[in-house]
Amino acid sequence: METTRQQKIDRLIQKELGEMFQRQTQAMRGVLVSVSNVRVSPDLSVCNVYVSVFPSEKADEIVKNLNDNVRSIRYDLGQ
Repeated sequence: METTRQQKIDRLIQKELGEMFQRQTQAMRGVLVSVSNVRVSPDLSVCNVYVSVFPSEKADEIVKNLNDNVRSIRYDLGQ
């Protein structure tokens, strides 16, 4: 069971990442990346982000790109 603090942080990270991904994918016509769920550990040290990609044919490419750029995404999120 998540605490209220965890839930607030989940929603905040989901909102910020969703806006970041929306800005970054505007140049790619016909591609939609949305953050479907975020889970933060009780001590706030680990965060799991679940994304949804449309169209599904490009999902592997986009998820690989996201995984390759985790450091820059974390930096942008921290700013």
